[in-house]
Amino acid sequence: MGGLFITVEGPEGAGKTTVLNMLGMELKDKGLNIVMTREPGGIHIAEQIRKVILDKENTKMDPRTEALLYAAARRQHLIEKVIPALEQGSIVLCDRFIDSSLAYQGVARGLGIDEVYLMNQFAIQEIMPDLTIYFDIDVELGLKRIEENNGREVNRLDLEAMDFHIKVREGFRQLLDRFPNRIFEVDASKSLDCVYKEVKSKVEDLISKR
Repeated sequence: MGGLFITVEGPEGAGKTTVLNMLGMELKDKGLNIVMTREPGGIHIAEQIRKVILDKENTKMDPRTEALLYAAARRQHLIEKVIPALEQGSIVLCDRFIDSSLAYQGVARGLGIDEVYLMNQFAIQEIMPDLTIYFDIDVELGLKRIEENNGREVNRLDLEAMDFHIKVREGFRQLLDRFPNRIFEVDASKSLDCVYKEVKSKVEDLISKR
């Protein structure tokens, strides 16, 4: 494939979506072929699955059901949007991907990273990001940001207990150790300007080498 697949990850309230949108706009202004998308979602079928996963009423959802729904949405999103864009040489900027499943369901839900990774292999086959930027932030600070952001949707995962969110962050830190060549960490507690400059520099460096 001729394109680049770049994903952003992090706990709730890390600011990754804001930074990704800023980056996408700037790269588009520079004339690059950018495709912005998100998980779960990005295309109609996956957005429908997203509604089921994040619905605050679905408190009885089993962890394995949750993991399978994410994998199903991921598969459809890849086939319909990501792979065609990469084949056309586009740079795909995606808000969350497989690492979220590994951290949220693998670690925080207790299903195991290896088990969730194996489940997702069926969905993604060999497709993995060229670069993943992980936005690290203290759990309390991240949740405080969500509380202060009136425009952000509050979903089922936001309502989880503090212990769940702590485990999510621990999961991402485990993934940093597992995939050091793919995952790049930024300190998301810094100012938006500082974080954006660091992310932009890393992405532009990757683009220049392709």
